[in-house]
Amino acid sequence: MSKSIRIGGASGFWGDSVVATPQLLNNNNLDFIVYDYLAEITMSIMARARAKDPEKGYAIDFVSSVLKLNLQQIANQKIKILSNAGGVNPEACAKAIRELVADLKLDLKVAVVLGDDLMQSKSDFTNIKEMYSEVDFPQEDKIASINAYLGAFPIAQALKDGADIVITGRSVDSAVTLAACIYSFNWNENDYNKLASGSLAGHIIECGTQSTGGNFTDWELVSKDLHQIGYPIVDIKDSGEFDCSKSKDSTGLVSFGTVAEQMLYEIGDPQSYILPDVICDFSQVRINEIEKDIVRVSGAIGYPAPKQYKVCTTYTDGFRAGHLCSFVGVDAAKKARTFGESIFERSRLIMRMMNIPDFEETSIEILGDNSQYSDKKENLDNREVVLKFAAKHQDIRAVGIMLKESVGLGLATPPGLSGFVGGRPKPSPIVRLFSFLIDKKNVKVTIDNGSISKDFLVNEPEDFDLSSIEKHKPPQVDDKDDQFIDVPLIKIAYGRSGDKGNKANIGIISRNEKFYPIICKYLTEDIVKKCFSKFLKGNVEKYYLPGSYSINFMLDDVLGGGGPASLRNDPQGKAYAQILLDQKIPVPKKLLD
Repeated sequence: MSKSIRIGGASGFWGDSVVATPQLLNNNNLDFIVYDYLAEITMSIMARARAKDPEKGYAIDFVSSVLKLNLQQIANQKIKILSNAGGVNPEACAKAIRELVADLKLDLKVAVVLGDDLMQSKSDFTNIKEMYSEVDFPQEDKIASINAYLGAFPIAQALKDGADIVITGRSVDSAVTLAACIYSFNWNENDYNKLASGSLAGHIIECGTQSTGGNFTDWELVSKDLHQIGYPIVDIKDSGEFDCSKSKDSTGLVSFGTVAEQMLYEIGDPQSYILPDVICDFSQVRINEIEKDIVRVSGAIGYPAPKQYKVCTTYTDGFRAGHLCSFVGVDAAKKARTFGESIFERSRLIMRMMNIPDFEETSIEILGDNSQYSDKKENLDNREVVLKFAAKHQDIRAVGIMLKESVGLGLATPPGLSGFVGGRPKPSPIVRLFSFLIDKKNVKVTIDNGSISKDFLVNEPEDFDLSSIEKHKPPQVDDKDDQFIDVPLIKIAYGRSGDKGNKANIGIISRNEKFYPIICKYLTEDIVKKCFSKFLKGNVEKYYLPGSYSINFMLDDVLGGGGPASLRNDPQGKAYAQILLDQKIPVPKKLLD
């Protein structure tokens, strides 16, 4: 049994850089390299590709650009490869890799984990309600993909059976890292704290360079030689404790701040982060800098796994289109808004002539004019802005009319229209997410190594009541006699935000333990509501993570449908943390001295 293993994270999304793998192969003494390619929108894109060509539907560049160029060296270093690059067609992905292995005359075994694709069972789900919104199951002819989020144990079993490369479809992002741990240390289903730690390690590296200085609040610390930023590495022990670092001879930064930001990225309740293999509690996690660019992470708590898989269904719901154009000069923002409103009115005139109903939704955002802020007035002195306009409709003709008339009005516009960005766009399908739960016993998971296919039986988890987890309360603060100074939150905290469907999370991490009680007290749900009042239609929930001096906010119904269903400039809430960090809160003067 290994004392520790080293795992490199080489991909955070479908489209990550091809430099990641050779960088990680450069004298980093790795045991595994893991690749995360999938998101909900990615699944729908891959589903459309498979519909056109039965040999497509996976991350083709994983084979053609990553493995083809690096597989010989991977084999020489005896590094095992784990990836969800299979998308909606993992068999085709595995076939392509086996052909590559044969062409290179390498002795590598390729296995694929199957069972996540539930499209053949779509008629069984017609009476199911969406787990968050309670809307009805979509029409069958509109469904693009239905995939259960599988876990790590089947991947680990494939490794135990001798696989050097394991491909999956829709597993949870962290599963490939956890699988390496389960295989290397022989963890079982009841090693809850270890499973939670391995999952956290996977969560830290699943977004590539976001844990090594990318998207970091203090971005100027990593701005020099950003093109050489290092990809993340975790060195994890059998105990579950792990060190975060980055590839040798690379730039970037691994610190308390970079790792803490990534830990809070796109999670909900940090005390019940639900994964297929374990329910995680990250609230007591400790993050300590032990050397330059090496951070030790410990304290994850685990609870029994859920009895169900979460299922992601993507489906089409009409069409959307949008475009960008710039305005320059006095009253640039007013001119841009007038032009945007005129586009929709001209489009409506033509739509009425064609008996087409009005748009379902329209959007005008004046970028450069505080369009993303709810509490800041328009900047009347702005001389350069970008107009973003977009619309939704069930009829593709309606959004096509809008695009055509935006150009047709170009000579009637207020002065200062300086050009459209790029060529004329085309309408695209609106893709929505429908989530529900399915009993694990109703999902058949198999492992195929190319010659033998065998079922993988998921053990029945023990009963566990999530409501039994006692939620953390904010620390007590005695500051009634203090003198206060209003300070921008960014001066005393880091922040990172992301999306979960139509929800957004904003993680706020105190830069110093001493600021944590103050942030907990004065950064309230009401402040967050006011800050995002322009977009927020739901509630705001607040969670505490005392181990890392952090808070996590969950904002419901705030992204205009989220992802490919939204017309927003920021449909995934990626900038929300930056907006919140711009807010001022009262801080005792003595803490600033």
